[in-house]
Amino acid sequence: MRTAIKLLPVAALGLALAACGTTVTERAATGALGGAVVGGAVSGDVEGAAVGAAIGGVAGAATADRD
Repeated sequence: MRTAIKLLPVAALGLALAACGTTVTERAATGALGGAVVGGAVSGDVEGAAVGAAIGGVAGAATADRD
C-alpha cells in the first residue's frame, strides 16, 4: 500500500506530460517519455519501462489538439 501511495505523484506527473506538445509527434514523444518513467518506477525493470513508453506514446498521440 505504501508503494502505491509513493508512486501516485509519479503516475500523476506521467499523465500530465502525456499531452504536452503542439504536434502529434511531440505529444507522442512526451507521452512515451512519461510512460517510460512511470512504467519503470512501478515495475522496477526495463520491460515495465518499455510497456509504459508504448502505452504513453499511444496515449499522447491520441490526444486531440486544443486549438
